[in-house]
Amino acid sequence: MLSDFFKGKRILVTGHTGFKGGWLSHILLNMGAEVSGCSLAPDTEPNLFSVLGLEKRTNSHILDIRRQEGLAAIFQDEDPEIVLHLAAQPLVRQSYEDPLYTFSTNVMGTANVLECARTSASVKSVVVVTTDKVYEDKGGARPYREDDELGGYDPYAASKVCAEHVSRSYRRSFFNPDKGDPRLFLATARSGNVVGGGDWSKDRLVPDMVRAFLEKGEEATLRNPKAIRPWQHVLDPLFGYLLLAKRLYEKDKEAASAWNFAPEEENFITVEELAQRSIKLLGKGTYSLTADKDRHETEVLKLDAGKAKRHLGWKPVLGIDESLEWTMRWYSDFYSAKDVVELTDSQIGSFMERIDYG
Repeated sequence: MLSDFFKGKRILVTGHTGFKGGWLSHILLNMGAEVSGCSLAPDTEPNLFSVLGLEKRTNSHILDIRRQEGLAAIFQDEDPEIVLHLAAQPLVRQSYEDPLYTFSTNVMGTANVLECARTSASVKSVVVVTTDKVYEDKGGARPYREDDELGGYDPYAASKVCAEHVSRSYRRSFFNPDKGDPRLFLATARSGNVVGGGDWSKDRLVPDMVRAFLEKGEEATLRNPKAIRPWQHVLDPLFGYLLLAKRLYEKDKEAASAWNFAPEEENFITVEELAQRSIKLLGKGTYSLTADKDRHETEVLKLDAGKAKRHLGWKPVLGIDESLEWTMRWYSDFYSAKDVVELTDSQIGSFMERIDYG
């Protein structure tokens, strides 16, 4: 269903050089979409963008989304029908080190993307990806739902809350489905802590462990071992974004809102348990514990994806065991010089065979 829909569609992915953007671009290319991308150059070596050869397979534009004129030129040249906005400063710890860059990228960058979409005659569907960290920390009494209070303790979370407000303002002011029949339908998507092969970002648990265990032969450091997170394989939320983009393109009024894409309860495990399971799968690795008292960390963070299940027919495919198995298999093959492009295709194919979106 999704492959048939996206075949031949002109898609613009912002953040296509990043981890999630790389997977998403590869999925769309496999579906036969015409994919263009706008992003900064990859900031790690190695990186998924290069591993998958996406520079040659997409219409790739290396540009800071804060440059509105350059971004507008890309929209004009590529004439996209669907925009999937993933470009961001995505790291909590970096947001403490450079809050102004974080706010300018995540807030004004998002506003620039939406303004370009507003003034484009071709765009019909926009999905703005934010984060599970947009909710006010209530101590984890229950999983957060889309209508819960938004918060934003640290600069990263606050910038993503602002991106939610910018998106809602554009939706109400310019693309309001309750006031006529707008040309463009807009939604925001919130997902949990994703895992999967090809992420080498700094200060993320799985990449930090992979670098320590498989590159350097060192022990990893766990900063918040008891913190519970909604871990999910990257394919689960990405296919949620695609399903949402399709519904928006088809002018589904209820789709034009905010959405959680979250795993089942079994995937809500602690940082330390995820590390222990990863070490068992890799067959190597040790870790030490340290406190990070200078940085705010939510102890329990869970999302409720009931809305996406009811209205979109979306449901998570991979449990925690398979999510970690697929992830560690990818990294093990990469560091053993095996063909991870073939493995990436195989994992996407296996995932799609199991999709049952109602």
